[in-house]
Amino acid sequence: MSYKVKVQSSGHEFTVEAHETVLDAALRQGIILPYGCRNGACGSCMGTMLSGSVDYTEGLPPALSAEDAAANKALFCQAHPTCDLTIQVREVDAVKDIEIKKQPCRVDRLEQLAHDVIRIYLKVPSSDRLQFLAGQYINVLLKDQAPRAFSIANAPHDDEFIELHVRYVEGGHFSGQVFHDLKEKALLRLEGPLGTYFLREDSERPLILIGGGTGFAPLKGMLEHAFYTGMQRPLHLFWGVRSRRDLYLEELPQRWLQDHHNFQFTPVLSEPLPEDNWSGETGFVTDSVVRHYPELADYDVYASGPPAMVEAGHRLFIEHGMKETQFYSDSFEYAAPVD
Repeated sequence: MSYKVKVQSSGHEFTVEAHETVLDAALRQGIILPYGCRNGACGSCMGTMLSGSVDYTEGLPPALSAEDAAANKALFCQAHPTCDLTIQVREVDAVKDIEIKKQPCRVDRLEQLAHDVIRIYLKVPSSDRLQFLAGQYINVLLKDQAPRAFSIANAPHDDEFIELHVRYVEGGHFSGQVFHDLKEKALLRLEGPLGTYFLREDSERPLILIGGGTGFAPLKGMLEHAFYTGMQRPLHLFWGVRSRRDLYLEELPQRWLQDHHNFQFTPVLSEPLPEDNWSGETGFVTDSVVRHYPELADYDVYASGPPAMVEAGHRLFIEHGMKETQFYSDSFEYAAPVD
């Protein structure tokens, strides 16, 4: 059994086979719908069903509320059609010509950035560089384990290495390896580039970029790309962490402030320590955004970090006038340990 899906805005049509999700079928046929985690946790692939219906293998995905489902919203990375569909969703054109590869890579360097963050530089074969867009991610492929997704923290023009920021997770299989066992020259395998969280360059609107913890990584790649290409749009980075020691590359945005007149930086600490002597902003980083920008209709907003931060920000920013089509997100889910 197969069903036809029509994308209302473009008129594009594609066929979904019985075993496929809407997203998988679209990607297979060269129609790029937005997505991030592909497991229903981030909400990046949400769209509206104008006609037809879908079901989900294991009930409503985490990022789809009952209210959204009642309003005919769907997460297309998990949705299986039960009949022909007409959908409303933003299409992405810029990734369709980039090949997704599985390839070997070598750990070139390891650098401790903070008490719980290590930077990995991965070297891919020089004859087969990884083409990617600023903000996309890769999967590190592990034997007998689920893949681990990490945002690419460098810009496409600087592609000699693939830069990852890995946070230590208690009980985490891969992060434990990185912090305790991984050595330079070790061989890994990666898959990528993946995701539709990347810097859109066809807009003239100012950009607000919000990172939580290592959600700074894809924003670093986006900003370095923007600076490299000479983008003149206003760029405001908000970076939310617990305490000052978690601002693991604080000197980098400070340097950007000196070098780029269109860049602003606001770090926000949720739990500053007494020894931080912190006089900057505190609380939730999403609240800081709306204190600076109470009206968001004229901004493009990029958010990456923990799902709770991204979801709370999305709701808050909509309340402050942000248009749904001007919000781009990537939420970080940690893989469950495998016994």
